[in-house]
Amino acid sequence: MSFRSRAWMARSPRSRAGMLLDTLTAVPVWVASPFMRPWHLRWGATTEEVARDMPGDEVVKRAQFNATRAITIDAPPSAVWPWITQLGYGRGGFYTYDLLDNAGEPSAESVVEEHQDLKVGDAIPMFHEMNGLAISYDVDSMDAPNSMLWVHRPHPGEAPDSTWSWRLIKQPGSRTRLVTRMKQEYRWQTPPLAAFNLWLMEFGDFAMERKMLKGIKRRAEGAASSPRTGVADGGS
Repeated sequence: MSFRSRAWMARSPRSRAGMLLDTLTAVPVWVASPFMRPWHLRWGATTEEVARDMPGDEVVKRAQFNATRAITIDAPPSAVWPWITQLGYGRGGFYTYDLLDNAGEPSAESVVEEHQDLKVGDAIPMFHEMNGLAISYDVDSMDAPNSMLWVHRPHPGEAPDSTWSWRLIKQPGSRTRLVTRMKQEYRWQTPPLAAFNLWLMEFGDFAMERKMLKGIKRRAEGAASSPRTGVADGGS
């Protein structure tokens, strides 16, 4: 089977019209994001979580964008981790606005086993290649199911300009505190790339990540309460 046919078994079909309507609901948030910046840069996170070190904090030292966001999930870290492991374009999706960030393919609604063997050095695609360059993060470090760090390099061999870190903290009652931190340096020596990153981070990031965190929460809690629907194999 092709990737599309295998992965589709773990997805809930949605019409393009439905995806479009879902995307349109985010427009007010995208427009308002620059005016809500101090609030959304720490959406859901406590003061302690914002101040706490995260994996890779030292990688991008001059980050003009630094967002720490968090959510509480009624499932243990071991049940949340698989949903993060399979994130990525052409993988499990991002659980956000699929028309934009997954080329119209619905994000996975079940854990897909073929995307669970994630290793340090693997790529997490953000979108398809453009001008021969892959738009992706690389897995820099991992301590399953507790933490993971992704790094992005604008070009092979360059120092990273962005990091995306994840921490899963076990809570009483088989719950998880999921904390993420996104850091982005705007490198104005390459104006087109800097302008793109500025637009993406300052306008698009909050709406997308908030929906992603809520999407992980919904899926992990649903799978924890209904184990029979939690896993889909890749088929053959």
